[in-house]
Amino acid sequence: MITAIVLINTSQGRAPAVAQALIEMPGVSEAYSVAGPFDLVAIARVRRHEDLAALVTEQIQKVEGIRSTQTLIAFRAYSQRDLDALWDIGNEEMAR
Repeated sequence: MITAIVLINTSQGRAPAVAQALIEMPGVSEAYSVAGPFDLVAIARVRRHEDLAALVTEQIQKVEGIRSTQTLIAFRAYSQRDLDALWDIGNEEMAR
């Protein structure tokens, strides 16, 4: 399984509609609205590199309201426990 992170910039006000279109696509498992230089982050999971190329260039980039994308291919997945620990860094202070 190939996992990719697709960083997306949208036209102003289009992020919710674009996110909805993304999560309806086979191969896109999640979409997040985010702060920073990108408006959305989509997680894609496909079987082959050719499937990823088709998903990004023939489907995602054609969604109305998407201005640009950058695709990152994941090399390695870490255990859920490792990921949970990573996301919890700094939350100890917020919980107090």
